[in-house]
Amino acid sequence: MSVAEHAPRSKALDRRTLARLWTYVLPYRGLAAIATLVVFAIGAVQVVQPYLIKLAIDGPIANGTLAGLTPIAALFCAALAAEFLLRFAQLLVLESVGQSVVRDVRVAVFAHLQRLSASFFDRNAVGRLMTRVTSDVEALAEALTSGLVLILADGVKLLAIVAVLLWMDWRLALVTFAIVPPMVTLTAWFQKRIREAYQDTRSWVARMNAFLQENVVGMRLVQLFGRERDHFEEFTALNDGHHRAQMRSVWYDSAFSAVAELVGSIALAAILWAGGARILAGSITFGTLVAFIQYANRFFGPLQELSERWAVMQAAGASSERIFDLLDTRPEIVSPAEPRRPQSAARGAIVFDRVTFGYDPAHPVLRDVSFRIAPGQRVGVVGWTGSGKSTLIRLLIRLYEVQEGRILLDGVDVRDWDLAELRRAVGVVHQDPFLFAGTVESNLTLGDPRVSLERVREAVRAVDADRIVERLPGGWREEVRERGSNFSVGEKQLLAFARALAFEPTVLVLDEATSSVDAATESRIREALRTALAGRTSILIAHRLATVRDADRILVLHHGELREDGSHDALVRLDGGIYRTLVELQAG
Repeated sequence: MSVAEHAPRSKALDRRTLARLWTYVLPYRGLAAIATLVVFAIGAVQVVQPYLIKLAIDGPIANGTLAGLTPIAALFCAALAAEFLLRFAQLLVLESVGQSVVRDVRVAVFAHLQRLSASFFDRNAVGRLMTRVTSDVEALAEALTSGLVLILADGVKLLAIVAVLLWMDWRLALVTFAIVPPMVTLTAWFQKRIREAYQDTRSWVARMNAFLQENVVGMRLVQLFGRERDHFEEFTALNDGHHRAQMRSVWYDSAFSAVAELVGSIALAAILWAGGARILAGSITFGTLVAFIQYANRFFGPLQELSERWAVMQAAGASSERIFDLLDTRPEIVSPAEPRRPQSAARGAIVFDRVTFGYDPAHPVLRDVSFRIAPGQRVGVVGWTGSGKSTLIRLLIRLYEVQEGRILLDGVDVRDWDLAELRRAVGVVHQDPFLFAGTVESNLTLGDPRVSLERVREAVRAVDADRIVERLPGGWREEVRERGSNFSVGEKQLLAFARALAFEPTVLVLDEATSSVDAATESRIREALRTALAGRTSILIAHRLATVRDADRILVLHHGELREDGSHDALVRLDGGIYRTLVELQAG
């Protein structure tokens, strides 16, 4: 099951989602409490200000004297200064909490991605997963800094204003409160549409990220085949889809804000009309009416801002469900609760016992494959493309799980091994080498303290890669660019070879590992490997049969079945044999 692009099941940040989000806020609950108190203090200061204006109008100003006006003005200025300082503290503390949560959620998502099985990444595009770690997590932070706490604070401020208005004049307060039913109705109507629009927008963002990631990585191929215009048109279509979705959300958001502003203006007009009539009747003072208008603005403000607050919560609701859906995805392959270890030191004995497997269970790639490899034996694996050669290795290191049969390493089923220990015991050099951004040394040690620099240098010499390091201006400290772009494919393959040897695996697998080096270099590597592979079990997967010619045994796969097993000399003597056919084809 792939990660959902949107989650229409629940409302914005429902109780379940809030409970999970709280687990990330919990370590910072002290700061969150301070932020909440500060926000409430801002509300209290704002509620005081209109009443001070009322006192000034109905007191000193109405009496035509300056006596008493100065202390009221001083209190008003103090309230404004307090609001300024409190708002600074609010932004600082809320952002601190939000960014801390962003950091922790990103770490949790990345750590979880590292535990997921290979089949998960087969089903999910890299760009979409990047969206989870970047923009979706940012939406959660915005909900904390601009959503939840401020909505709570606005609610408390509204209650305080309601109490003050009822205390000042309950009849005029009822006129003010007449805005509430239409605002609730509008909110209920718009909220569903805003949420759907934000979900659709996030979905288009994920699609664009996936398309961009794939095309940037494959840009050379796009240019080689002259597909720039086609891919540009495809990206334009995705971008237009995102634009339409974004404009739909903007339309609903803008419409909600405009309608809320209109309803608020009508309510102010009603207050002026009803308040003016009560002034003429002598029921209230002019200062009371001015205070009512001030309070009404503060009352309508949070209601009008509800559109923005709700938009933030809608985005956070859609993003949080996608993040938590990802975190809820269970790895299909994990270490057993009580891993088993070989009874003696690892030696490299391998047994495939009636193994059947298919990436699609209905179409097996391997069918009832059985063979044994003795410790220290060099075994070649050959066959036509798609015969299942690389699949053998993916099953051996448990990137995928066998569907039938079992695989043993040193007498222990690989499903009973600790995953980290299993994958350290089996070193693999792939056909497509990968280098990380960093130094040459960090790429060869991968930051593992158990891999010494001396061991790395021995491995580099063993595969004839020392000449690569020597020519680099920075030597071992030379920076490796993204995807190793400052190295040739052959050089990257040699460094990947050295990296595998540096970890001293019990079993070394070379999956077309010399396919990108020239014949002379391959010959030198084979000579060097005679010493490096001495006493170590090795599996050589190859299309170039010269690579496996000197192997102790050669396994020949055909349509997922093990058809032939023997030495080079024995297999070439088989009339009509698959291996003999391959040799004859390569010989021209």
